Amino acid sequence: MPPLTATSTSDPARLEVDFLGKLLGEVILDSDGSDALQMVERLRVAARDHRRGHDGARETMQRQIAGLDAGQLRIAIRAFTVLLDLMNVVEDRRRVRILAERARATYPQPRGESIGEAVAKLHQAGMSYAQMRSLLGRLNLELVFTAHPTEAKRRSVRGKLRAIRRWMKEWDQNPWPEQRDRIEQSLRAEIAKLWQTDFIRPWRPSVMQEVARGLSVKPVLWSVVPRISRELSAAIASTYGDDGLSQYASLMSRILRFGSWIGGDRDGHPGVTAQTTAETFQWLRHEAIEFHLKTCDSLIDSLSLSQRQIELGSEIQQAVEQASARWSQLGPILAAIPPGELCRRWLAVIRWRLGQSQSHSLKLAGVEGNVVTDTDGTDDGAYGSTDELAAEVRLLHQVIDTLPGSHCYSYEVGDWLRQIATFGLHLARLDVRQNANVYSVVLQEIARTIGLHQDTSSLSEADLCQLLSESLDRPMRLAEHEYSAITTDSIRMFQVLHQVAQRYSYEAIGAHVISMTGAPSDVLTVLWLWKQTAPETPNRQQQPGIPIVPLLETVEDLEHGTSILEGMLSSTAYREYLRAQGDRQMVMLGYSDSTKDGGYVTACWSLHEAQRALTEVARGHGVELTFFHGRGGSLGRGGGPTARSILSLPTQTFFGALRLTEQGEVLADRYDEPEIAHRHLEQVVASSLLAAGQASTAPSTCWVEAMHRMSHRAFTHYRELVEQPGFVEYFRMVTPISEIEQLPIGSRPARRTPGGGLSDLRAIPWVFAWTQSRCLIPAWYGLGTAMAPALEDAEELDRLRAMYLDWPFFRAMIDNAELALAKSDMDIAQHYASLAIEDPLQHATARQIQQEYQLSVQLVCLLTEREGLLDETPWLKESIRVRNRFIDPLNLIQVELMRRQSVGRGDDESGEEHRHLMRLSINGIAAGMRTSG
Repeated sequence: MPPLTATSTSDPARLEVDFLGKLLGEVILDSDGSDALQMVERLRVAARDHRRGHDGARETMQRQIAGLDAGQLRIAIRAFTVLLDLMNVVEDRRRVRILAERARATYPQPRGESIGEAVAKLHQAGMSYAQMRSLLGRLNLELVFTAHPTEAKRRSVRGKLRAIRRWMKEWDQNPWPEQRDRIEQSLRAEIAKLWQTDFIRPWRPSVMQEVARGLSVKPVLWSVVPRISRELSAAIASTYGDDGLSQYASLMSRILRFGSWIGGDRDGHPGVTAQTTAETFQWLRHEAIEFHLKTCDSLIDSLSLSQRQIELGSEIQQAVEQASARWSQLGPILAAIPPGELCRRWLAVIRWRLGQSQSHSLKLAGVEGNVVTDTDGTDDGAYGSTDELAAEVRLLHQVIDTLPGSHCYSYEVGDWLRQIATFGLHLARLDVRQNANVYSVVLQEIARTIGLHQDTSSLSEADLCQLLSESLDRPMRLAEHEYSAITTDSIRMFQVLHQVAQRYSYEAIGAHVISMTGAPSDVLTVLWLWKQTAPETPNRQQQPGIPIVPLLETVEDLEHGTSILEGMLSSTAYREYLRAQGDRQMVMLGYSDSTKDGGYVTACWSLHEAQRALTEVARGHGVELTFFHGRGGSLGRGGGPTARSILSLPTQTFFGALRLTEQGEVLADRYDEPEIAHRHLEQVVASSLLAAGQASTAPSTCWVEAMHRMSHRAFTHYRELVEQPGFVEYFRMVTPISEIEQLPIGSRPARRTPGGGLSDLRAIPWVFAWTQSRCLIPAWYGLGTAMAPALEDAEELDRLRAMYLDWPFFRAMIDNAELALAKSDMDIAQHYASLAIEDPLQHATARQIQQEYQLSVQLVCLLTEREGLLDETPWLKESIRVRNRFIDPLNLIQVELMRRQSVGRGDDESGEEHRHLMRLSINGIAAGMRTSG
């Protein structure tokens, strides 16, 4: 590995990569010897020379790889994987430095893409203070964490990388030589531990392990969220003045929330049972209250204010006395705190009540029939809702906020109020998802068993909706009968949700998502099951209910979405249910399956048109529609910059409320580093303010017609590719999909149904596999064909250029595809294709993909009027260029492993060792690409 002094560059990032690479080289030398280090170094030099255009360098690298045995391959894969992980740490540090430099350069003016800039732009555009208040009241942004099986990095590995990041930060802050020696030794130790850690899990994580892993970023969220809220408050005060601002502090604290699918996503996942979901609700509540307890303890230590030194008023004294009279258990606790330290005494009351709240558990075995038997209604001091906790903390804040000098410390309590508003007593709202076909089977069994109908599957859509509506509020006592395992667990799932609503609160429950929704009856079925499993309480009919959310996933579903929504809202029973929820309906849009089904261009356009059409239907029924965007982390599943996607939403479809999925593979990149997490959330809020607050112009008719034509051409070309004979075999031969399906990196199976074909393969491994082979066709295939007429028609080219300049939707579609094209490498992809091109049909497939890539690159550059991809973002172009030299060896090793597997070379490596090496290569390439699937 190159030593720190080997380079003459002054680029801090390059220096850091060289420095960490030197330490890694020392670790490899100590652990595996000089031969191992020299072998890795020869590969690194060959890869570098190849990227510099040296003749024969690629062939040299291939020969070196072909001559390596299993042990040497393991060392090489791990070495380049760790190098890429270290590069990611350095790149994140560079991003933080750039953010800090931009902030210093613009201060005191707001920096670009900040909340302050967004508020200033809206003010300059003529938004009044009253209109800003209205916008804040509408703004409701929820980021929903998922656990799709693409986060290939173990939590143990992530922990080591976080430690390296911390030591590098300490390096920045300690100029003394003796301190730097200590830090260098600590860095070497972390790299050594990383080198000696298994990169691959020996088995799939349990669902509860996945819950903890997916939400391991919660300390960063807890610390960053108050800062976002403070910045919004400061921006509005700076732009509009302080007058009346305090009245809207609660609005600014509630604009951002978090949700989770982990532990509630039942679709094709036999490991998510009613019991698992109950445990997840309990885990989320326990973790939320733990954070509140730590914050409360910190304030008890901090707010030692004494009535003897400053007049604190009588409000807190009275509140403490009333609490003591109500709960005798507080006596010994308060006796240990001096009478004059009223803030501490009141915080002690809050702390005790939090502890009481934490002791509440969900006892699934205690749910019998439709009656929740787990609570006796006694007043044990637990908080009944987040609002109760917020009211008691707000009392403390109001008292200290009036004290002399309190502006120096009252923010401590103010930040807690912001955390309460965001995280409540539940940390993240838990969604439940299930396939519509499963609920159809469940309904059919229940209806037959209880004598409601012998075969609901034989009913027409209208008759089924009528049957469900008429029997909705007629108690059927479902639990008095015996059912199959899936039906029993489905009933118990709804009982868990009712118990959560009663023992915790409705605010802990997120959306109830119905995947593959195909008809209004799918939604009414869920409403029927919710109603029929409700506990028999006096206020049963007054309960607000849960958000029932149809998920439109395929292109066909998106096209039929308006008829589904029209049928839902035309149902008297469902419309009455929705009225109790404030006439608000949520619809989820699936980016992953629509792209896999129809290709990139058609999916983008179908999603755009579906939002516009669905909004019109909802408006006609007096319903406010919120879209839940099921975007993936990768470009092939709707990924890309979040702010760009929000700003490109169709006009008149976003008014301030939306949900976005945050996929498992992006959580570490976005939330491990506090400054990067802050920037991400800042851009989400800023772009949402602008998108919801600025007047926007609908695209012209000719632009819409042009998109219809492009979508049709792209769809036809894409379907010709995936439907041609032998394509599935080609896909399996030129990507590591077979191994990806077996990876123990997520608790959910890669297929909805075992042994199915391409249609049953989830979109996540579909994209993951293409990303591994550096041929990201899910994110660009068909784009070149869609725009091809512009090569011959100057008027068409001018139209496309105008669309790119003035239509945010079209610009986002092109920019995301440009990034995917830049991250693709058809030279590397050709090595994967060489595994299959002996067959003439498969050779034709490889050539077709190559031609579409070249056409897409040509037209994107023609459209953007730039010579090369990403010329407008040179730092990103350089990042891809530099990391390519470390990803290339991993790709060629993976191709070699696939070739050995295809020729049955099992004498050199055992099947288990070969599988381990393949998984290591997948893990390493995912680290290099940063978005896996």
